[in-house]
Amino acid sequence: MTSETTTSNPLLVPSELPHGLPPFDRIADEHYLPAFEAGIAEQAAEVRAIADNHEPPTFENTIVALERSGRLLHRVASVFFNLVGSHTNDTLQQVHAEIAPRLAAHSDAIHLDPALSARIETLYEQRDSLELTAEQAWLLRRYHLDFQRAGAGLPPEKQQRLRELNEELSSLSTRFQDNLLADTNDLAVIVSTREELAGLSEDAVAAAAEAATARGEDGKYLLKLSLPTAQPVLASLDDRGLRERVFRASTARGHRGNEHDNTAVLTRIAVLRAERATLLGHPHHAAYVIEDQTAKTAEAALGLLQRLVPVAVANAEAEAAELREEMAAAGEDGELKPWDWAYYAERVRRRRYAVDDAELRPYFELERVVRDGVFYAANRLYGLTFAERHDLPTYHPDVRVFEVFDADGSPLGLFLGDYYTRDSKRGGAWMNTYVDQSRLLGERPVVVNNLNIAKPPAGEPTLLTYDEVLTAFHEFGHALHGLLSDVEYPTFSGTSVPRDFVEFPSQVNEMWALWPEVLTNYARHYRTGEPLPADLVAKLEESSRYGEGFRTTEYLAASLLDLAWHTLGPDATVEDAARFEAEALEKAGVALATVPPRYRSTYFAHVFSGGYSAGYYSYIWAEVLDADSVEWFREHGGLTRANGDHFRRELLAKGGSVDVMEAFRAFRGRDPEIEPLLKRRGLTGA
Repeated sequence: MTSETTTSNPLLVPSELPHGLPPFDRIADEHYLPAFEAGIAEQAAEVRAIADNHEPPTFENTIVALERSGRLLHRVASVFFNLVGSHTNDTLQQVHAEIAPRLAAHSDAIHLDPALSARIETLYEQRDSLELTAEQAWLLRRYHLDFQRAGAGLPPEKQQRLRELNEELSSLSTRFQDNLLADTNDLAVIVSTREELAGLSEDAVAAAAEAATARGEDGKYLLKLSLPTAQPVLASLDDRGLRERVFRASTARGHRGNEHDNTAVLTRIAVLRAERATLLGHPHHAAYVIEDQTAKTAEAALGLLQRLVPVAVANAEAEAAELREEMAAAGEDGELKPWDWAYYAERVRRRRYAVDDAELRPYFELERVVRDGVFYAANRLYGLTFAERHDLPTYHPDVRVFEVFDADGSPLGLFLGDYYTRDSKRGGAWMNTYVDQSRLLGERPVVVNNLNIAKPPAGEPTLLTYDEVLTAFHEFGHALHGLLSDVEYPTFSGTSVPRDFVEFPSQVNEMWALWPEVLTNYARHYRTGEPLPADLVAKLEESSRYGEGFRTTEYLAASLLDLAWHTLGPDATVEDAARFEAEALEKAGVALATVPPRYRSTYFAHVFSGGYSAGYYSYIWAEVLDADSVEWFREHGGLTRANGDHFRRELLAKGGSVDVMEAFRAFRGRDPEIEPLLKRRGLTGA
């Protein structure tokens, strides 16, 4: 690279901004592809030098050298893939389509290099005599396992087929994601009159008007679609016909026979994953994936889900019967439909508990939720403080940057909050890193939380539903996992843990949303500053447990659907994806007409374009640990620095540098117990 090249492309040199924050104000779309190409070439040369080293392999000249390699490529990929999810455009999508198979090929070139894998094999065989620290020994084990799982032991002809599979799968996953974003934007529901939006709060109506104006539909209203099947507006809209329109738009995504149709894409993904798993010695993709998780076998994951199905479905059916009575009392004729569920469930909740989202939202203003809720809990537990940095560049005007300081005042890293929905952002909520913590590389973490909250008109407050409050706490739990990481090697940084463990710390962090000291601090009326009344707090706590039958059943349906796709054998053929889905749900005992899966196959981004293939079970698997941990916090006094420091030291700081179940036992003092989860979800009969 010439001096002129590195000067003109800011991605080619390390950022000089605090903590390595990317210089977003200097990065242009045309910088990514050449930076990727330079990064691939640089790491290829670095790895070649490691593999061809004539000196005998040592931990330092092989494993540590690999940890230090590819820093340019990692830096470019961290920026690019974050933006592809949070603020994409046609150019970035074109780069994504081009670079995804090349990155897959590059990864295969490393993992299938015989000289490199031989060096790692030699070290692994000598591991007991190398005098390694515990973290070094775990890293050597991780490298050896990763190379074996990537096909290092396969004969050349099978390695060649593996390369072809990985390249095609990377392209298909990219196409699935792009199709889903386009179809989600296309299917947003246009509403012509204010009267049709009866039931929505004034600020929600204003946000819909703002969204329509942004699309060039002045004087109309736009109801954007969120990622799951169930759309939040269905709980409020009085107009049953409009509710049906929104629901049908949500479930139509990805299977309309247009250029964004995902049926052939996802079917091909499932078949190729099955072939790859067989090539690597497994009966199906789920067996391959879960072998490296805490569940260890697909049978264990499936067993937990199947254990919960009968009671969850019974609870959902009991709730449905109550909703039918509510419909009849409201004078509504006809059957209960899936687009009716949230609306009448909200009516029951209001009647039974005298609380509803419209009454709560004025107390959940975004700024207070973040500063006086999410950040406040982190301060009380871990001593963290947050200072907003208006002087640092971001990739979108809505993104905010906070410098994070440890309890002793030392800088810890940066936190970015990207809270609002937009057409260039994929649905859902997630945490990612721009910089991974590592003592080896001297890097502190830079993490981002993405949410999809409707943006109000300028000058108006951003009022959240209670579910959105929980999401903010949940995603910040992931952020804490990244921010409080304290590992030597970047491979183990932050959330680099088994997929069915990664949701555990984030789910634990949700508990503080309703913790009295925290709730009192942030739940204040945005106009008057008055705290949420005590009677409403009690009703919120009680009402938050209502509807577990629906929530658990829709989740189980999606998890079982994921496993159905990923327990296909290599010779399976799926001619009709919709029929396959229907039969899988029926076989699993979760085919309820009024409770569709949280995600249907054609918009199940977690498993077809994200990292959760054969892993959506992870949320409830991790919730076993979460519910048990909540009991520990309650038993030990709740929101205290002593408790926070214990959780940080034994779990959050460790990242993936230890056996995560050993870390849980070090925190909890014993193996996890399932009873707290069953009690929480009303599944004590399971």
